[in-house]
Amino acid sequence: MGLDLIRDSTVGQVINYLSKGRLLPYADQRPGYVVPTRFLTVDRKQKEIGSDATTLCEEESEKRQSRGAATPALERANTAATLSGVQSLSASGTTTPSPAELERASTPATLTEKQVAGNGVDIPDPYLVDWEENDPDDPQNWSFRKRAFVAFEISLLTFSVYIGSAIYTSSIPGIMQEFNVSLVMATLGLTLYVLAYGIGPMFLTPLQELPFLGRNPVYIATLFLFVIFQIPLITAKNIHTVLAMRFMTGLFGSPALATGGASMGDIFPSHQHPYVLGIWALGAVAGPITGPVIGGFAAQAESWRWPILELLWISAFTVIFLALFLPETNGPTILLRRAERLRALTGNPELKTATERADESAGVGKVVYDALVLPFVLSIEPVLLFANIYLGFIYAVFYLWFEAFPLVFGAIYHFNEGLSGLPFLGFLVSGTITYTVYCLYQMYHIAPRYARAAAAGKEVPPEIKLEIGLMASIFIPASVLIFGFASKATIHWIVPVIGAALYLPGIFLIFQSILMYVTTAYPDHGAPVLAANDLFRSSIASVFPLFGRAFFSNLGLGPGSAVLAGISFFLIAVYYLLLRYAHILRKRSKYALST
Repeated sequence: MGLDLIRDSTVGQVINYLSKGRLLPYADQRPGYVVPTRFLTVDRKQKEIGSDATTLCEEESEKRQSRGAATPALERANTAATLSGVQSLSASGTTTPSPAELERASTPATLTEKQVAGNGVDIPDPYLVDWEENDPDDPQNWSFRKRAFVAFEISLLTFSVYIGSAIYTSSIPGIMQEFNVSLVMATLGLTLYVLAYGIGPMFLTPLQELPFLGRNPVYIATLFLFVIFQIPLITAKNIHTVLAMRFMTGLFGSPALATGGASMGDIFPSHQHPYVLGIWALGAVAGPITGPVIGGFAAQAESWRWPILELLWISAFTVIFLALFLPETNGPTILLRRAERLRALTGNPELKTATERADESAGVGKVVYDALVLPFVLSIEPVLLFANIYLGFIYAVFYLWFEAFPLVFGAIYHFNEGLSGLPFLGFLVSGTITYTVYCLYQMYHIAPRYARAAAAGKEVPPEIKLEIGLMASIFIPASVLIFGFASKATIHWIVPVIGAALYLPGIFLIFQSILMYVTTAYPDHGAPVLAANDLFRSSIASVFPLFGRAFFSNLGLGPGSAVLAGISFFLIAVYYLLLRYAHILRKRSKYALST
């Protein structure tokens, strides 16, 4: 982890491009770099290998013409194999190969279309730019130290955006007073932010899957706009500016929330995904939790603008830090840039990555369909419909805490504005314990089941990922019931804090369980599945804070919590049915894994 970390960052890529590789160069931009012979054009290969190779190529060409024209891919494969044989002879010290040796060297190259189609012979494309063995540029081959640092950066990025949702709640009283608006109107700033980061991934996330862009340009550009739109929000003179800027910041902050998990998947092998995605999810949850803590004291000491100013400082630091040190993690993008450098170096336009070859046959219509239409088509699948509804509900209840906490700790226990945010720290304690238990569950229960199935030559059904979510779902109604009925002046304030903290094991484990399941059950449609879920749950969660204060005030904390618990118990029953019969539903779907 050295200069290559800076070289692969957004700033480093600009420096490399402007200096034409003289500064922060790649291996293929350094003096003395030897281009692999298979990447050279026929003319270049002839010059590299010598006159014997030239004669041999001509003879082979005449032979193939007498047998009939071959396809371009086969022609390239035959030429590469022929030249490879000659090179091996030269490397062995033979200056002038004998006719017999030339014949033996050229024999492997004489492959026909019939052999390929009929016998299943796989001819590698000699002009395919792919990872080399132990390739240091492959994110999966990075050192653990480098991967851990990049994982920290992705978590910081996610935290910097997620904290923007809840930190605003500390500003609501001041906004109501300064602009003389109702609670519902002021709360719209939270609603629009959450709604926007559900809408944004539908349009911005597909851009990150385009190899010529990759993840970093979208991350850095949108986070920069996220920072810029905080400025008119801080200086706003009316409520309309506040609401408009909150929507824009939520929109441009969305890529971090939608594809942070995908970036983690870029750099860690699949068997480590549950652990690293758990860390990322815990970092994401830490954002809304710490928002009211740091925002409450700032709003109390200064004004409603100071929590937003704190958000500006955090996000501005993050965009500068990541622009300098966050490397590109998307494999197809890294390979594409390598192919572009090799094409310029060799003059061979046939050097392309597998993604480039696939994109040549894919139309624009398919790309648009997959990004904007397919998520809604998949949403009506019974399995995904339930996943969207259930995650949307528990996510929405999580945002109700931001309305319930001021009622409990402000009105009942008489905490001031700054202290009212401290009970949110209970979520961090329960979250740390939950993640530890989750890792132990993966190590000592799930991993051995996969090992036993592999030893027996069997497949593990993806439904096993739903089991821990079903067990954890009881925490949701238990949490809201304890919080609702224990929030009384005669009961110590630590009891509702513990009750609220029990919500975190439920939401964390259910999210991990269901999202890991749907991406496994729909392996070819992971991106649209997650985009639809993000839009659905954010849309539901954005609405709940608008009526949260009235809901608890009119029904009471206890009865209101009982209503939420009743809905949760019903969804748990549906969850059980999903776990039991999801394999049947998968087999009936044309999009899901059928085994």
